[in-house]
Amino acid sequence: MLAIVCPGQGAQKPGFLSPWLEVIGVRDALGELSEAAGVDLIEHGTASDAETIRDTAIAQPLLVAAGIIAADCLSGGDGFAAGTQADLLAGHSVGEVTATALSGVLSDADAMRLVAVRSRAMAKAAAAEPTSMAAVVGGVREEVLAAIEQHGLAPANINSAAQVVAAGAQEAIAALAAEPPARARVIPLQVAGAFHTRYMASAREELAAFAPQLTPHDPLAQCPLVSNASGEVVTEGARYLELIVNQVASPVDWEACMGVFAERGVTGILELAPAGTLTGLAKRELKGVALQNLNTPEDLEAAQAFVNEHGLHHFGPEED
Repeated sequence: MLAIVCPGQGAQKPGFLSPWLEVIGVRDALGELSEAAGVDLIEHGTASDAETIRDTAIAQPLLVAAGIIAADCLSGGDGFAAGTQADLLAGHSVGEVTATALSGVLSDADAMRLVAVRSRAMAKAAAAEPTSMAAVVGGVREEVLAAIEQHGLAPANINSAAQVVAAGAQEAIAALAAEPPARARVIPLQVAGAFHTRYMASAREELAAFAPQLTPHDPLAQCPLVSNASGEVVTEGARYLELIVNQVASPVDWEACMGVFAERGVTGILELAPAGTLTGLAKRELKGVALQNLNTPEDLEAAQAFVNEHGLHHFGPEED
C-alpha cells in the first residue's frame, strides 16, 4: 500500500529545480505553471539564492510546482496519474495544495492560482509584525507544550512524537531557544512568519474569499486525501478545499497523518521533490515502512520501481 506525500515550506533549496530542466518538456511545463502563479519559477528554482526563495510568496509556488513536475515525470506526462497509483495522498501545509493537483481535485493551473493567493496572503500577514517558527525536537510532549505556551507561542505543527514546531513573535522564539525544555533542542526554521496560528487570520479570510472562484472535483475513489486537520480522511474535493483554507490559521497535525498511514497498512511512502523531510519523520515514526525520495530525474527509475512494488498499478503504458 502506497502513500505519496508532498513537503511543506522550508524544504526548498537554491537550484533544486535545475536538474528537472534537463527533462524534455519540463521547461515548457514550468513556464505554464509560472504564468498561472505569476512567479518566475525557472529563475527562482535555478538561480535565486536561499534568502530570496525563503520569501513565502516565492517558496510556496516553487514547492507546489516541484511536486507537480516530479509527479508528471514519474507518471509519463500525466501528474494526475499519481492519484491512480497511490492508496493515499497527503501534503504537509502547502504540500496539501500540491495534493489537490495530484488527486485531480484541482487542475494544475488552478492549484498554482490557489497557492499564489495563499502565499501572497500569508506573506502579507507575516509582514504585519515580526514572527517566526522553530522546531522543538525531543523532550517530553507535555513539558514541550507547556514551555511553548509559557513563552506566548503556539504549537503550529505537530510533526511527530518527538517534534513540535512553535510559532509566534520572534523575540519569544529567541527566548524559547535560549531556554529550551528539558532534553530538547530548539531549531529555527527557514520560514518568514508564524504560519498556522492566529497571526494568519487575515490570510485565511483572503483565501476564503478567493476559494469560490475554484471548482473542486472529488479525488479518485481509490485514493483518498489525508488532511493535516487531525488526519481526516477526505473523499470530497469541496471538503478538502475548505480544510486547506482553514488550515492557514490552524495547526498542522502531521503526526495524525502518519497515524492514518499506520492504520491503513501503508507499506511504502514516496516523497516528491524536494524530498527528505517527511520521509525523515516517517523513518523514526513508522518502523518497517519502506521509504523513497524523488528529488531529481536520477531518482525516477528507483521511484518507478518503488511505486510498482507498493502502489495500486504500474506507471507507464497499460499492459494487456
